[in-house]
Amino acid sequence: MEHKKIRRVVTGHDAAGKSRVVDDSDVEAITTELMPGFAAYWLWGRDEHPTFPDDGSPDSAKAWFPPRDGSRFMINTIPPGELVPPPDLDVAAAVAELERQMPGVTAVQEPDTGGMHTTDTIDYVLIVSGEVTLELDGGEQRTLRAGDVVIQNGTRHAWHNHGTEPCTLVGIAIGADRIHPT
Repeated sequence: MEHKKIRRVVTGHDAAGKSRVVDDSDVEAITTELMPGFAAYWLWGRDEHPTFPDDGSPDSAKAWFPPRDGSRFMINTIPPGELVPPPDLDVAAAVAELERQMPGVTAVQEPDTGGMHTTDTIDYVLIVSGEVTLELDGGEQRTLRAGDVVIQNGTRHAWHNHGTEPCTLVGIAIGADRIHPT
């Protein structure tokens, strides 16, 4: 499946504090043979609280998910059906490549749980097209369609596309603290 590029326009301030465009370029999809048809676009990320004026330079965000006070802006496309890798795939090499492309994403994944994962973030998610099912603990599910939003409060979850068309969602993740009960 061929994934389109997404145009990203970034603004900032010049030395005099005037607004300007500092970048206007295409963002390529991140894909993996582990999940055929899946695509992720890293649009922007910060690891610290922003201050302005700012020259608009990209931050040195290191991991796919943000730390406390950090944020991420992304678009994901989830294809319909089970995301099953090809039988002849070198899984170790594919996992290493995914970790290179999306640092830290494999650390939050729970093996053999159908995509369940937990992040220390609050996520604002907008379903742009298609339909997707959000699964939570205990098998609780909600089917979401274009125009629906999810406020994901650091909960364990998975996304499943039981429809017939790819689902595209836009997400903003903001790093949070997780307090572990004693």
